[in-house]
Amino acid sequence: MRIHPDPDGEHRRRYPALRRRRRFRIVRWLAIAAALFVFVTAGPIWLLGYVDPPTSAFMLRAEWQAFRAERDSYRTRYLWLDWEKISPNAALAVIAAEDQRFPHHHGFDVEAIQKAWEKNQRGRRLRGGSTISQQVAKNLFLWPGKSFLRKGLEVYFTALIELLWPKRRILEVYLNIAQFGDGIFGVAAAADRFFHKSAASLSSADTALLAAVLPNPVSLRADQPSAYVLARRDWILAQMHQLGTGYLTNL
Repeated sequence: MRIHPDPDGEHRRRYPALRRRRRFRIVRWLAIAAALFVFVTAGPIWLLGYVDPPTSAFMLRAEWQAFRAERDSYRTRYLWLDWEKISPNAALAVIAAEDQRFPHHHGFDVEAIQKAWEKNQRGRRLRGGSTISQQVAKNLFLWPGKSFLRKGLEVYFTALIELLWPKRRILEVYLNIAQFGDGIFGVAAAADRFFHKSAASLSSADTALLAAVLPNPVSLRADQPSAYVLARRDWILAQMHQLGTGYLTNL
């Protein structure tokens, strides 16, 4: 008796192999794309560990918003200063205000994140648990927002920064790109604009006042401090005194 071939059966036998090969090709291309992304991003981040950034994503965003609003008077005030030309008070103030575990964590403060989550669950207003390293990643490369994409990129860039830069470099970049007012980026511009002095001459009270506006540097004013800003300044001064200047020794 002649047996006729079963094309459907042959197809069913071949289909799992075809599906495996298709999955393998997808995984391979995803791996290649991921490797290229890491290569393209890690190179510039490594370079910025030695080369001072000429601008940041937040500066460019502020300039674009001013352009769209036809604010002809707007200009970005930004002048890079090396670590040695910045008062140690500035570094201690931002650590006291923003990230007191900065010398000890690897980019993410798990305890602060947990506390932020618990307070958010209770409906209490909270800024969040971002570290200085995360803020550098966000300000330098990203945009404001709470989307999963932006947060995922923030985690990725933070990990790269912590891997490729020493702690002192992270803090140096933060002090130079953090926003302290409308169009005012970095402690050099802030010292000149608000205190008419150099960043090297900033006192503890000066730097605590600057750090007090960091949660919202456009609405909170260092030149016209509200009662909230003054109270926050005093709290930061107390934290600075408690930490002590030796806190920066091992950076």
